Amino acid sequence: MLVLCTSLPLHAEETSVDDARDALSKKDDDADSAKALEEVFQASEKSYTLLKKGERTLTYGFDYSLVRDTQIETFRTGQNVYSVLSQSEAQHTFTNSFTFDYGVWDNLTFSVRLPFVAKYDTERDLNVYSLGDISASLRWQPWASTRGRPVTTLFATLGLPTGESPYDINSENDLSTGNGYYSLGVGANMSYVIDPVVLFGSVGYTYNMPVHDIHQMRGGRLLQDVEPGDTINFSMGFAYALSYDVSLATSYQMAYTTKPTYEFGDVNLEGTEQTSSIMNFSLGLRTSPDYIVNVNAGFGMTEDSPDVLLGLSVPLDIKGLKAQ
Repeated sequence: MLVLCTSLPLHAEETSVDDARDALSKKDDDADSAKALEEVFQASEKSYTLLKKGERTLTYGFDYSLVRDTQIETFRTGQNVYSVLSQSEAQHTFTNSFTFDYGVWDNLTFSVRLPFVAKYDTERDLNVYSLGDISASLRWQPWASTRGRPVTTLFATLGLPTGESPYDINSENDLSTGNGYYSLGVGANMSYVIDPVVLFGSVGYTYNMPVHDIHQMRGGRLLQDVEPGDTINFSMGFAYALSYDVSLATSYQMAYTTKPTYEFGDVNLEGTEQTSSIMNFSLGLRTSPDYIVNVNAGFGMTEDSPDVLLGLSVPLDIKGLKAQ
């Protein structure tokens, strides 16, 4: 699930205040509308934001996801006879995360995300509380913003297997809070201002590194190595300012992961490819002149996607955090 959670998991940037104002042909009496449009984009799609050199921000995020599924396993009971065992799952995942952003240069921002995960399986009566997978990223704008042209940002992301790995647990009695492998992602994002909307989209590729020396029993066999498969993803959407204090945004995200390979001694087995497709809607509410609280809700459109997604993003104002 990149815990892109998110674990699942996407990265980009917003237009500058001056660029947004020029694109909207700002008049003296509509400065608030232009500022609201720029801030809507920042609040609804945090990963599109670039900071000025030396600027620092800290954001708290709360995310909830529900995944209902039925696992089906086959067991050979005779020479040509197989029995089928089905096991229902209903996993509720609560993630509290802290994201720190730092402006290295005006066109380069470094970010690190620290997630804490609580997961419950109400069908099997299992739970786990642990650190999730930490991720770090760089977002770079190679070209200056130009009126009437899209703004392009390139990004690179490193995922670290700091959570409870699914390959280090007893899958029948325990739950995981991470992917269990390192990942390296690259991609590009674009945004474009069309009065009074910001359009945005991104494409990316993630290389998921193989996992070796596992020694985990699965289905009566010893699992030794896993090649998780690579992921191709894209997203698109728009943000719209209803007023200076209220904004709306809609986005669509899709990710395709190639077939994983599992090595059991001298036997290699292929898993199934996965396609995740998610629709997401967000509401931005201004709580003060400088801060916008963002609330989002979404749903999965394929069997490999979470059934329900809920989220909250709140900027934190800590003394000494902001550059002087």
